[in-house]
Amino acid sequence: MVLYHTWGILSYICNVNDFSSEISYKTARSGGSGGQNVNKVETMAEALWPVSSSIYFSDEEKILIQHKLSTKINKEGYLAVKCSETRSQLENKLIARQKMEELVAKSLVQPKKRKATKPSKAAKKKRLDSKKKESVKKEMRKPPAID
Repeated sequence: MVLYHTWGILSYICNVNDFSSEISYKTARSGGSGGQNVNKVETMAEALWPVSSSIYFSDEEKILIQHKLSTKINKEGYLAVKCSETRSQLENKLIARQKMEELVAKSLVQPKKRKATKPSKAAKKKRLDSKKKESVKKEMRKPPAID
């Protein structure tokens, strides 16, 4: 898998042959409206991928995936993605696989580290001037002192 990160937009090239061969699918009946089709046909697809036993990613990448996608990984260690968007089981399987590939690709992108910076002299002066101006304004609101 090759990742490219440009201007905050994630664009990636994912070889379908990479880890899609490790994905297994479970089907079930979809919920919601649809009448007889929903009651009889198993169109909902759930894609399952064993993260820790994958041969296509290094140990560091697996740890990164497990850390970032911990809410989507079940107790058995499988990354699970469900799809019941269409009435076709095959289309739902394809959509679930695409969603899984996107999740994995996004989890492998590491954000740039923040560079610590100091405020400039002009910014410090501007802040102090505004504080002084504010304090003068509030002093003017007070009643005059009577001795």
